[in-house]
Amino acid sequence: MSGILCAIRGGPASQGPIDLGIQLAKQTGERLHFLFVINLDFLMMTETSRTHVLSEEMRGLGEFILLTAQAKADKSGVIAEGSVRQGDVMEEIVALAKELEVSHIILGRPRLEGQESVFTPERLQSFVQFLEEETGSKVMLAESRGEE
Repeated sequence: MSGILCAIRGGPASQGPIDLGIQLAKQTGERLHFLFVINLDFLMMTETSRTHVLSEEMRGLGEFILLTAQAKADKSGVIAEGSVRQGDVMEEIVALAKELEVSHIILGRPRLEGQESVFTPERLQSFVQFLEEETGSKVMLAESRGEE
């Protein structure tokens, strides 16, 4: 297994995962791959034409976010690739981690205190354990920087 998968959402909170991915790639010499996942499940009840338009707009936004992360990696002497995927975030992380046979998966650490988050500490630990078991990769959580 060789490579680092860094899942990012964009915004200031993604700087921690991006920086950790670059740092780890420099330390290990492994290739770095950024992932942006589009999940429009909340639009299931919307007209399909609108969903398609929003999907295309989100894809463009994701590509821009990835190019920005790749440019930052390049400035640090790390060559990085990027993928925009659409679907369930967990499924897409697992699928790409298996495809690339990565040794590490980097995620941003969700806010757990004082702000809303979909993850309780227990759910976060369960998510990390699931990813490690499914992929054989070590999951690293990066601290978020800035406000989102």
